[in-house]
Amino acid sequence: MNIAAVKTYLTGLQESIVDRLAELDGGTFLHDAWERPQGGGGISRLIEGGALFERGGVGFSHVFGDNLPPSASASRPELSGRSFQAMGVSLVLHPCNPHVPTVHMNVRCFVAEKSGAAPVWWFGGGMDLTPYYGNEEDAVHFHRTCRDALAPFGSDLYPRYKQWCDRYFYLKHRAEPRGIGGIFFDDLCEPDFESCFALIRSVGDHFLPAYAPIVERRRDQAYGERERDFQAYRRGRYVEFNLVFDRGTLFGLQSGGRTESILMSMPPVVRWRYNWQPEPGTPEARLYSDFLTGKDWL
Repeated sequence: MNIAAVKTYLTGLQESIVDRLAELDGGTFLHDAWERPQGGGGISRLIEGGALFERGGVGFSHVFGDNLPPSASASRPELSGRSFQAMGVSLVLHPCNPHVPTVHMNVRCFVAEKSGAAPVWWFGGGMDLTPYYGNEEDAVHFHRTCRDALAPFGSDLYPRYKQWCDRYFYLKHRAEPRGIGGIFFDDLCEPDFESCFALIRSVGDHFLPAYAPIVERRRDQAYGERERDFQAYRRGRYVEFNLVFDRGTLFGLQSGGRTESILMSMPPVVRWRYNWQPEPGTPEARLYSDFLTGKDWL
């Protein structure tokens, strides 16, 4: 179990992603290093008001604690009370142009320790796409790249992790998906540490190939106030999921993490309406009928 190698990879991943996103935007990401009083810390990289990204955050954290928070031990209650260390890279990008989807990616590693017992470790992560105006070409490309990231580790993983993503990024109170999904996995600890580490490296390394081509295709597509208004409305679903269901947000808050870094995933402009429905036959209605369905894009 080489935790130092995981940290080296994750910090390098953060830098490589930020470099490419800054190139796409033309702006500069803020570099904000922070320390956590209970142990550990991280680096938050943030851009706001860019030419491409209205807000984008790419965070690295490596934190320690005496008691594993409930959100991290929910599926393994026997680990409750163990000390822990957790590290990961997490990003959320909210573009200005409503034709460019919001995207999320995360790769992480946990270690739970107890005196006199062997450490228990696991990996998790994934990426998912949240369009405001659906495009089949983009959906297929994103899912194909997700499949390619997992292919070296078994042909069964993409279907499993795709379905897991569809189940996880689902707003139960709305009875609708957050977006068009991607892949999601957690509690990954088989067959061995090196194989699992290789899998999250592949997921992390496939993020830019999955997302950058979509950005380049859609960034100059014309839009007006109607599209921006719908984008702000749909962003409300993103906020609802992150605050009500997201295990990463809950873990950060329960473990005493840095609030500014945890909540930098939030979109800067959001709107809610009472019982609003899109007009039939519009591009907005098509998002619901053709894209927010959990369909098989491949």
